[in-house]
Amino acid sequence: MPEVLSAPLVVEFPFTRSLGPVQSAFLTGLRERTVLGVRTGDGKVLVPPVEYDPVTAEEIRDLVEVAATGTVTTWAWNPAPRRDQPLDTPFAWVLVRLDGADTALLHVLDVPGPEAVRTGMRVRVRWAADRTGAITDIACFEPYEGDADGSRPAPHSGEFTDPVTTIVTPARLDYTYTPGRAQTAYINALAERRTVGERCPSCRKVYVPPRGACPTCGVATAEPVEVGPRGTVTTYCVVNIKAAHTANLGIEVPYVYAHIALDGADLALHGRIGGIPYDQVRMGLRVEPVWTEGGRYPDHYRPTGETDADYDTYKELL
Repeated sequence: MPEVLSAPLVVEFPFTRSLGPVQSAFLTGLRERTVLGVRTGDGKVLVPPVEYDPVTAEEIRDLVEVAATGTVTTWAWNPAPRRDQPLDTPFAWVLVRLDGADTALLHVLDVPGPEAVRTGMRVRVRWAADRTGAITDIACFEPYEGDADGSRPAPHSGEFTDPVTTIVTPARLDYTYTPGRAQTAYINALAERRTVGERCPSCRKVYVPPRGACPTCGVATAEPVEVGPRGTVTTYCVVNIKAAHTANLGIEVPYVYAHIALDGADLALHGRIGGIPYDQVRMGLRVEPVWTEGGRYPDHYRPTGETDADYDTYKELL
């Protein structure tokens, strides 16, 4: 059995969110070292604030200011901080019910070790030196010896100079991808500029890329079948919106992505069409791969110059 491939992969993109009046006030308040919550119809104070009552679904705008001190309601120790976490030394994840609030806020507690954390301990906010209107304006929580004063949260207008109205949050997922036996063989064949699928022993369909099992019959596939290299465009779309990954590759809009049924395959795969004006791409167009220089996969597919395929030859692959 050949070695199964694996590789680290990263999915990363910036997520932009427009803020309503409640979240705008909350984040702008953090920039000003003020923690705001919202009072529900039954008198409970929610921190962080939400825009709709979680019980009645009614819109709520009654903002109040709570204390920057509170009590740990539960916690978990993090011995090995990861990339972009709030602290680069071991810390505790904590839920903190701030004085005046009825719900708890998730953040981190800076203490030397798990023996220094306990449910019920008193803590206070440590503010970041540079604040921009984000939850990271609370750098962390730290131990605090004082008691809660028991005063009611003070009403707050939520009005600040230069309020924060949008936030951009980087989303990132790091993981290791293992394609499995069937796709490992497929990828290794691509390195030799060959496209190899697998045939179902029951329905005899050839799947490219192979899946290791027939999705129709539910039986394992193991018989390799080399297909292509030429194929037929079964359907396509014209892309008119720039994306970072295509811009970095020097691909200008508009361009075409198509489903391509390689000769001998019973499943169309996805590929970019080049070597032809985008408005001349059509169903039935015969194409062939153009391989990346030193790469392991086709960069795009171009017309072969053959007569277009008859619709009846690919209609079942749409």
